[in-house]
Amino acid sequence: MATIRKRVLKLLTLLVLLIFLTSFFLNFSHTVVTSSWFPKQFVLGFSENLKRFMKYSHRPCTCSRVCVEQRRVSRWFDRRFNQSVQPLLTERNSLLGEDIYRWWLKLQGEKQPTDLNDTIKELFQVVPGNVDPFLEKKAMGCRRCAVVGNSGNLRNSWYGSQIDKHDFVLRMNKAPTIGFEADVGSKTTHHLVYPESFRELRENVSMILVPFKTLDLEWVVSATTGTGTISHTYIPVPAKIKVKPNKILIYHPAFIKYVFDSWLEGHGRYPSTGILSVILSLHICDEVDLYGFGADGKGNWHHYWENNPSAGAFRKTGVHDGDFESNVTSILASIDKIRIFKGR
Repeated sequence: MATIRKRVLKLLTLLVLLIFLTSFFLNFSHTVVTSSWFPKQFVLGFSENLKRFMKYSHRPCTCSRVCVEQRRVSRWFDRRFNQSVQPLLTERNSLLGEDIYRWWLKLQGEKQPTDLNDTIKELFQVVPGNVDPFLEKKAMGCRRCAVVGNSGNLRNSWYGSQIDKHDFVLRMNKAPTIGFEADVGSKTTHHLVYPESFRELRENVSMILVPFKTLDLEWVVSATTGTGTISHTYIPVPAKIKVKPNKILIYHPAFIKYVFDSWLEGHGRYPSTGILSVILSLHICDEVDLYGFGADGKGNWHHYWENNPSAGAFRKTGVHDGDFESNVTSILASIDKIRIFKGR
């Protein structure tokens, strides 16, 4: 009986191998077959097709598209993407290098900033000091991100249901959804803001603070503990916010510099919230789709909730290099690392 089982197992193994080889040759041998067939051509073709097969069989995700982390798709991408740079500030990685700290301090020109270490220590007594477990990539899977910008090209796009099907939906600044659900969707998992661009969020939405100065970190403590001592930075800001402390995450200053150096190559004074959202999504998701980026169909730069087509002129002030940032996203799309939906 045992002998029969062994024979059956061998036959099944051979059958599986035969099916695999047949499928392999049907899918990969179109470059091998020529009008004059020789064993040497077969060996060379088989070797090349085997390399191709191995390249695509060892993928870092199960997505049907190119996985964001997948290397050797683009040298341009490989030179810029650094998975070791952590996007979020935690107690473990809160010590900034001197070069990063000095660069970060210049972003908003604080003249007498409070001690950063003391501020961070106080911050993590209020908000969690660990990484959001939902942002940690699993060993295998297909995590899909929708990064929803604020461009007027979202109007009449009917992208809402498509956006809401993503695992993560990232929005930024004052972007509303109520009244615009058909075009921009209703789902938000993470919302990126800084004090001057804050808007109240739904209870289940995580706020990601993008700190451009030490005062921004102090503001989080002040606004969530109820003291409300900070109500003005360079413009009025909310003295108190309703976001629960356990739903607050902090974008890492070192990651801001990484985006500025590696991806923007020093263009502009510092990155916009939009490009910071895009690069963050490259580090937490396997597939990334962009909505609401760039000008509308008439070439106007404005927000989808505004009727003023000349709004968004900030892109010409030199604070952010909108054209260079747009070029970065265009290249990412050309190498299939992201998809860009520009309205209809």
